Amino acid sequence: MPAISKELSLRAEEAVHQLVRRKNFAQREPGIILVFAIVGAVAILLIGLFVHKKLSARKAARAT
Repeated sequence: MPAISKELSLRAEEAVHQLVRRKNFAQREPGIILVFAIVGAVAILLIGLFVHKKLSARKAARAT
């Protein structure tokens, strides 16, 4: 019995072929990627603003 069976080898080859055959989604749909980038940037800014506001409130509460 060989260390790697033919069936397993063929399945691995087929999986690699499927991965190579696929097209680049980001290249086909640049608009969606741009929207994701903008939404991500806005989300990061809003989270940063929220954290800054909470830290400022905590600092002000300690000062008094």
